Amino acid sequence: MAHSALSQVFVAVSINSDSSLRGPSFKTNIISFRDKSWISVLPIDFKTKNSQSRNPSRVFMSVQQDSKPNVVVSPLELEDAKEPPLNLYKPKGPYTATIVSVERLVGPKAPGETSHIVIDHGGSVPYWEGQSYGVIPPGENLKKPGTPNNVRLYSIASTRYGDFFDGKTASLCVRRAVYYDPETGKEDPSKKGVCSNFLCDSNPGDKIQITGPSGKIMLLPEEDPNATHIMIATGTGVAPFRGYLRRMFMENVPTFKFGGLAWLFLGVANTDSLLYDDEFTKYLQEYPDNFRYDRALSREQKNQTGGKMYVQDKIEEYSDEIFKLLDNGAHIYFCGLKGMMPGIQDTLKKVAEQRGESWEEKLSQLKRNKQWHVEVY
Repeated sequence: MAHSALSQVFVAVSINSDSSLRGPSFKTNIISFRDKSWISVLPIDFKTKNSQSRNPSRVFMSVQQDSKPNVVVSPLELEDAKEPPLNLYKPKGPYTATIVSVERLVGPKAPGETSHIVIDHGGSVPYWEGQSYGVIPPGENLKKPGTPNNVRLYSIASTRYGDFFDGKTASLCVRRAVYYDPETGKEDPSKKGVCSNFLCDSNPGDKIQITGPSGKIMLLPEEDPNATHIMIATGTGVAPFRGYLRRMFMENVPTFKFGGLAWLFLGVANTDSLLYDDEFTKYLQEYPDNFRYDRALSREQKNQTGGKMYVQDKIEEYSDEIFKLLDNGAHIYFCGLKGMMPGIQDTLKKVAEQRGESWEEKLSQLKRNKQWHVEVY
């Protein structure tokens, strides 16, 4: 794809089919670039009817920007804290936030449904990149009648400034959990994921109970702006890495100017299952010296032995380079289903032995040096 001096940003706005952009339901923010500007439309003051429709229509506004975006963010006071915010809101006293939008991320041939969900927290629940929110779905716990549902944790898929760069929203990347009976092959609604279905079925204006933020394992170390960060994700595990990359390559944060290498490995089933692919491809075009992006598509690609291509196969493909980067202090992150780790660990162990190294010793050293970051679920 030829590199162009201008590219486009698409701002998705959810509205009802019988609504228009007129009136007080929307406010407009002007966000300046170096010598361009773009307008984001953020829905506020939602009408009750918005939450009654389960099929909101979408309006996409296309505007031009510099080929290397440099978005002004605010408030910069979010950079002042020396320690990450932790557990500002707990299960017994959650914060009531508002759904801004729910957008399907995957194409029609993707197995399953994954959505990008923007939540307005009004600046009251600040977080750092790599942290998680807890979500308490409405209703009672079926296993403990009379008590609320349990908290479900979701990695935050935006920077601390949110998708509107004003520090008032957070984004989640959620796959709808459904269960199919192995005998009949039919979906069993009684066993579907309570929280994921609540989130994916939400509409603009719906209220949501959130807790947190939580987590320190996946925080992005920023002491060295020229460090190398190797990010390995399966499916929705890409969420924290989207936040990292927006901070590195999209936002103008005066106190953090990234000059290192970010290398993302993303494993999904097929092309239609790729998440945030347009964003990542754009960084690849604009920052070829600072960003690498490798996809493992298990249903479309073959590994070196002719089997399905999983993310550990991609790691093995670049293993010499990865091990050299780790030896030079690179940080490595893993996020996704816990089932991803055994295969990755086996691959890394095999590569280490081929290099005449002990993987157990190397892993211990990486953990001691705080280079090893894992969050699986």
